[in-house]
Amino acid sequence: MPAVLSYAGRTQSPLAQPVPTRTGGFGGIGGLVTFLKENAITAIVDATHPFAAQMSTHAIEAAGITGTNLLALEADPWVAMPGDKWTCVADIDAAVAALDDEPQHIFLAIGRLNLANFASRPRHHYLLRLVDRPKSPLPLPNTTVIVERGPFTLENDTALMRAHGIDLVVAKNAGGTGARAKIDAARSLKLPVMMIDRPVIADRPVVSTVDEVMHWLVHDADLGV
Repeated sequence: MPAVLSYAGRTQSPLAQPVPTRTGGFGGIGGLVTFLKENAITAIVDATHPFAAQMSTHAIEAAGITGTNLLALEADPWVAMPGDKWTCVADIDAAVAALDDEPQHIFLAIGRLNLANFASRPRHHYLLRLVDRPKSPLPLPNTTVIVERGPFTLENDTALMRAHGIDLVVAKNAGGTGARAKIDAARSLKLPVMMIDRPVIADRPVVSTVDEVMHWLVHDADLGV
């Protein structure tokens, strides 16, 4: 069955894939509708990041307009375990507001899109781990940047937090295994974690494994195979 993989375009050098790829946005719901029609797309697998709520919402609406089958692939969220010291907050702004007034060394493990929100709390030192080296100055004045691509290990993340004297980990609840090491490392070091809840997305069929996606494509999606 022919397929195309769409990248948002936020990573400078994405990993090579065994299917044709495209990069960049669609131009809103209307642009996505046009793309689906012009390319005779019969099934959408929404495998975006759990925090890419706008893209997921656009996919739901475009699928409804065009009658395209839609399935979301989403890793199960992380759940606090015995020994965890979590504070759960609703969104990025709530995380900023919940930071202590006293200066801390914070592992800000949220990617680069929401860094500007933390500029109002410049007294803290932020450790950032980014996939790509920033091309322009960061909005945070007191930072250490590590350029590294996951998946990461418990041993490496534990050593990283020790080396930088981390007092707090701030993370989005992405779920899955690729970025989980920082959560396990925080537990092993008895560090607090500020966990940002996932945004609410409209109801849609959701699975958590690639095997389930493939079963859906073969048996449930209208692919004409």
